[in-house]
Amino acid sequence: MSKIKEQGMKYNLYSWSAQKKIDPIVITKAEGVYFWDEDGNKYYDMSAQMVNLNLGHGNKELIQAIKDQAEKMAYISPGYSVDVRSEAAQKIVELSGLEGAKVFFVNAGAEANENAMKFAKAYTGKWKFFAAYRSYHGSSFGSSSLTGEPRKFIAEPAVPGVIHFDGPYAYRAPKACKFDSEEDITEFYLELLENQILYEGPEQIAGIFFETVVGTNGVLIPPKGYYEGVRALCDKYNILLILDEVMTGFYRTGTAFAFHQFNVKPDIVTFAKGSTCGYIPFGGVIVSEKIARIFDENKMFNGLTYSGHPMGCATTIAAIKAYEKYGVEENVKKQGKVLANILDTFEQKHASVGQVRHIGLFSSIELVRNKETREPLVKFNSDPDGIMPKIVRMLKSEGFSTYSHENMLMVCPPLTITETELKEAMKIMDKVLDFVDEMIKELQ
Repeated sequence: MSKIKEQGMKYNLYSWSAQKKIDPIVITKAEGVYFWDEDGNKYYDMSAQMVNLNLGHGNKELIQAIKDQAEKMAYISPGYSVDVRSEAAQKIVELSGLEGAKVFFVNAGAEANENAMKFAKAYTGKWKFFAAYRSYHGSSFGSSSLTGEPRKFIAEPAVPGVIHFDGPYAYRAPKACKFDSEEDITEFYLELLENQILYEGPEQIAGIFFETVVGTNGVLIPPKGYYEGVRALCDKYNILLILDEVMTGFYRTGTAFAFHQFNVKPDIVTFAKGSTCGYIPFGGVIVSEKIARIFDENKMFNGLTYSGHPMGCATTIAAIKAYEKYGVEENVKKQGKVLANILDTFEQKHASVGQVRHIGLFSSIELVRNKETREPLVKFNSDPDGIMPKIVRMLKSEGFSTYSHENMLMVCPPLTITETELKEAMKIMDKVLDFVDEMIKELQ
């Protein structure tokens, strides 16, 4: 064991892991869409680390922005007005297209969602929140409560008033459901949602949280008309529509924010990862004009020591400029088509691939034991034999770095990836899926 690994295992606690069951790889170098370990092995970064490294490793503009701001003014408290804080907020509001909106800056996605809850409660005077099953909104107490999968269990009993509902996931809808069109799917899930709103009392519900496109839980893309229907329900019952764009924001799906593709205007938007591409911890909450106005005369009870950190703001400004400079929006649309074609081919070719889902450079592969029955490769919250970690290790041993969740494999590379890089990396995935095809024969 190298000194770095030994030291890390002795003093660090590694996320989401039983500490004696992990063997962290020591990374010594990173550039573009690649990184290297201490033995010189090269990896394609096909999850952009935590789906946050949108501009890849070693981006010179972001690094320079951090250096320049550190020398000019490394920190000033949130109550002061400084150039980068003002400019970053303006750029984000303009990018969102939500005229009259304002931004409250935080340090990460979980904090963004926590503060979104406070804004919604302050505006509505209500206390209940809806959030979908198979969603992830962070691991702090409030955001864990919003989360709709097993990572919430450790925070339970949860924040009072958080109610979970079934969001659109036609591939795993009840067996009695027979959908003939996207419109059928939309109608079914909107009916479920409205029923639950009525069961819980709309006069008590402050807001409904959505990951605009569900992330780690499978890249679940809402069917046609769904968000228009949700917006109508929110307006009907005086409920705020809150969209978590922590993963999908900053061009991951092909537009500045994913909600731009779904003909909907949210009341609150949370963001983080792509705002600084992981170079500095940063995030924020965009509140619509009607919400922002209530704090003109009423005290806002949201505050953080590092809110609007100058180095985070400077990095965000540099990132937004870099997205434009490098034509990232166009590249995502171009490479997204390449990735979609490859993944669609995998769905037809591989017995272990039940369904692929993709939008821009945001995608997942859902693994099954049987295509006909759609039996998942591992049961929900149950993988006693470590099947998914084995597949992830196999990918990594071939130079393809990503992660899994439940029976899903994520494919979300840096948004600067080239067609050549993308195709070369996906050859590795193809090879490993051949192995998984053989694996499921033994599991029958």
